[in-house]
Amino acid sequence: MDLSLHSIIGARSLGEFDAPAPVARGLPASAYTSEAFFALENERIFASSWVFAGFVHELARPGDAVPVTVAGRPVLLLRDTAGGIRAFHNVCRHRCLKLVDRPGNLGRAIRCPYHAWTYGLDGGLRAAPYFGGREPRAAPAGFDRSEHGLAPVRAAAWHDWIFVNLDGAAPPFEEFVAPLRKRLDGLDLSRMQHLATIDFGEIAANWKLLIENFIEPYHVQFVHARTTDQPLGDHYTVNEPGCLGCAVDVSREARKADVLSGDSRFLTLFPNFVFGLYLPDQLGVHLDTPLAPGRTLQRRAIYSLDPAPDSNGRAERLAALWREVHREDHAMCERLQQGRASDVAAAGGVLSPVWEDSVRNFQNLVIERLR
Repeated sequence: MDLSLHSIIGARSLGEFDAPAPVARGLPASAYTSEAFFALENERIFASSWVFAGFVHELARPGDAVPVTVAGRPVLLLRDTAGGIRAFHNVCRHRCLKLVDRPGNLGRAIRCPYHAWTYGLDGGLRAAPYFGGREPRAAPAGFDRSEHGLAPVRAAAWHDWIFVNLDGAAPPFEEFVAPLRKRLDGLDLSRMQHLATIDFGEIAANWKLLIENFIEPYHVQFVHARTTDQPLGDHYTVNEPGCLGCAVDVSREARKADVLSGDSRFLTLFPNFVFGLYLPDQLGVHLDTPLAPGRTLQRRAIYSLDPAPDSNGRAERLAALWREVHREDHAMCERLQQGRASDVAAAGGVLSPVWEDSVRNFQNLVIERLR
């Protein structure tokens, strides 16, 4: 047993979580509130996994760049001069200043605002003015510019979604994404078009609560009674290695305008890729960025699978609908976070073996990685 995890959670709580039982316990409260637990997640989950970090459509032109946070580290996503997607540690190699602090186009170079060290879009150091003396190009003896370029981060783009792996040791990207491909039954995502992105800002809840809420169907008929038409009995959970979630098949029911119904799949790739498919022609992807034990940034991108141009304000209607659905979910997740201040939450609560088995498997993945 890992002593760090043992000391953070406590022997009793970890033992209760591990104990076999007809009704399993959930993670203890400290897994959602402890700074030490969150730091361990950053080191052993977010630094060592393929982490969803950004959107390709936001890097449309060479020089477009978006600063993001991954495992608590500043990372820069950009499109290079050849049209490729790259990622770097967003830190100048001189005095380690955060280079880019807002999205935008950098032109053909990345210039540090502190001492004007300048990097190409390939990360190579192009200029370090006056570093070696009074002349603009003066360099210290033995200083090799090629050894001081931006530190690259392993990156992969899949359709509109950018993933990064900080430690460079995650399995090949195709292996990572294969379980989700399998669940899509050959669906052609190449024809999708981005309709809108909703920025929800900070949610006062742990990142795991947002994931757990997404992958269990138990709450849907109670929390989303006004915004959905998906009876619990039509749902089933999805528990496959690398892909957890749930799905619903209500194709026999009439679809209602601006009410979520029809065949839907709510799928995730561990740790933070959240993919919702709403047949016949819509999908949504959540970008959850953990900031602290009780703070998570969330954005949602909405896509159409219909290649025809958007018309009649569909994007605005869908955005309004999804704002309301997320508002309902956020209220529950924030109250889940608040509930973990109670001594009662130390025991972790209990999980339905029918409707929350995917939640339990997600929690097992967290603990396994931290061990």
